[in-house]
Amino acid sequence: MQSPILQSKSVIVPSPLKPGDLLRVIAPSGALREYETFEAGVEIWRSRGYKIEIVSLINDRWGYLAGKDESRRSNLAEAWQDSECKGILCARGGFGATRLLEKWNWQSSQNSDLNVSIPKWLIGFSDITALLWSLYKEGISGVHAPVLTTLAKEPKWSVDRLFDWVEGRSLKPLEGKAWGGGIVSGKLLPANLTVATHLLGTPMQPGLEGAILAIEDVSEAPYRIDRMLTQWRMSGYLSQIKGIAVGRFSQCEPPAKIPSFSVNEVLEDRLSDLNIPVVSNLPFGHDGCNAALPVGIPVQLDGDKGVLSFDEIGNG
Repeated sequence: MQSPILQSKSVIVPSPLKPGDLLRVIAPSGALREYETFEAGVEIWRSRGYKIEIVSLINDRWGYLAGKDESRRSNLAEAWQDSECKGILCARGGFGATRLLEKWNWQSSQNSDLNVSIPKWLIGFSDITALLWSLYKEGISGVHAPVLTTLAKEPKWSVDRLFDWVEGRSLKPLEGKAWGGGIVSGKLLPANLTVATHLLGTPMQPGLEGAILAIEDVSEAPYRIDRMLTQWRMSGYLSQIKGIAVGRFSQCEPPAKIPSFSVNEVLEDRLSDLNIPVVSNLPFGHDGCNAALPVGIPVQLDGDKGVLSFDEIGNG
């Protein structure tokens, strides 16, 4: 049995995956709708030699959710506690993962007394931020990366990047637009801004002191982005952050025929006076390249050159 690798004082990265490993597919958030892209995403993992098990309730639907909370929570618990399962692949985002956390404990769920001693991979983004952040709070690193309904839309370099990380290889730096602010090092906390904002002040919010926050979002009007970032500012959480990596804010256009800032203007207004390094236009988020970002690992953000780089420590 492989042992997890202690990455940096407080975060554990699961043992590298290898072809032949069993991975489970769950839908912890919204109901599955994109069946063709879902199957294409599953096939990418299978083509790499992995055994993919899709839970029988993957097509459940309860309103906009992929089944009732109890069913989705049970699917997550069974996958997490299955000693044969080496990783959990999320089918899609949407909404609903946060609801699972109301009665959730990563060490033991309401459905079993079995404790987990060997962490495993959790892969997803968008609404899956809720699970990734709560898992990081337990000291375990997941991967902010494409869900199965978006994986097949990724360019080859992005797909390869995901497999590089989970199979134990290092990550190349990402380049974006430099805002200045110098160079800082810290632990990376990637997130969907909306989901992360709604975790603030809850028991599932991880510590933010000294973190480098990586944010993206989709389908939020500029005034909503403004409202969320203002909450971060007024709550004091942004003052704890050492740097900010900004990904894609897609479909965030202003309402038609209503006076508005653009989303880029909002981001500049709310983030440029923090006196910390900021890099924008990084290739992660919805509706485009979504580069894999490990949660909680040491990174360096160069606000002068516009580069997010990853420590050469690997996970294997």
